[in-house]
Amino acid sequence: MSVIRTLRNALVELLLRDPRTSRIERAVEDVKILLGQQRAQARPVNPASWRDVEFRVFSQFGDDGIIDYLAEAIQPAASFVELGTGDYTESNTRFLLVNRQWRGFICDGNTRLMNRVRQDTVTWQFGLTVADRFITKSNVNALLQEHGFTGELGLLSIDLDGNDWYIWDALTVVHPAVVVMEYNAVFGDVAPVSVPYDDGFRRFAQEPTGLYWGVSLPALRVLAERKGYAFVGCTSAGNNAYFVRKDLVDRLPAALRQGRFIDARFRDSRGRDGSLSHLSGRARLEAIAHMPVVDVTTGRTLLLRDIPAAL
Repeated sequence: MSVIRTLRNALVELLLRDPRTSRIERAVEDVKILLGQQRAQARPVNPASWRDVEFRVFSQFGDDGIIDYLAEAIQPAASFVELGTGDYTESNTRFLLVNRQWRGFICDGNTRLMNRVRQDTVTWQFGLTVADRFITKSNVNALLQEHGFTGELGLLSIDLDGNDWYIWDALTVVHPAVVVMEYNAVFGDVAPVSVPYDDGFRRFAQEPTGLYWGVSLPALRVLAERKGYAFVGCTSAGNNAYFVRKDLVDRLPAALRQGRFIDARFRDSRGRDGSLSHLSGRARLEAIAHMPVVDVTTGRTLLLRDIPAAL
C-alpha cells in the first residue's frame, strides 16, 4: 500500500501544479505503468494458474499481466502485431510497448481513431507503426509485409469482432511465438464454429444484440493445432484465449499448460435501442439462435440453434 500511496500523492501534487488535460492524462498513464510494474514484480515465481499472473494496465481485462508473464517466461522476439485496436487506449499490447519497448504494428479499420493514435505520444516515443485498413483474409499478409513485419514475431493479437478465425488462418508471413485470440463464449465449448466469412463483417450491423460475432474456442483450437500451437488457457473474464507455439510451450510450467474453456462473465448485449440489455447464460444463445455459423472442420453452414451448446 505504501507504493500506491506514494504514487497517488505524487499524482495529486502534479495535478495541482499543472492541471492541463494532456499533462493529467500523461500523469495518470505513468502511474498505471508503475503500478503494472509493481504487479509484475509481485507475481508468484511458480504460478498455479493464469489468474495468478493476471493484471490490467491498458487491457480490457487481465491480459496485460498474462502477456507480460509470457514475455518473461518464453523470451520471444521483441515484436508484436495487434489487429483491431480502437484508439489504442485499451489494448493488449500498449503495456508491452511502453514497459518492454517492443517493436510494434497496430491496425484498425477506423481511420478517425487511427489518426488519434498517430497523435498519441506513444507513437513517436516508441516508434509504433500504425495503419488504418479494414482487414480481410486477402489483404492481411500484404499489409504486414508493407509495414515491415514478417518472420519471427513475439506476439500476435487479433480482436476484430468478426472474421478473426479466417484472418489467423490466412496469415502466413509472420511466425508468432504467442497468439492471443478473442473468442465468443456464447457459441459454447463444444462446436468448432465461426460466423461465415464476410469481407465487410460489422458486428452490430449483422445482429443488433451484438452477441453474434467471431469464433468459438473449439474452432480456434482446431486452427491452432493445424498451425502448430498449443492452447494454454484463457483470461478469467472469458474473453481471450492464449496459444503458444509448440516448440516453445515447454518453457511454461506444467500448471500453465492445462488450457480450459472459461465462460464469459461480462454482459455486453444490446437492446433494439442500443442500450445494454445484460443478457447472461443461455439467454444469450437463445437471442441469436436463428443466426448461421460455419463448422470450420467440415465447411457446413448451420444455425446456432442446431449446434451442441454447453452453457
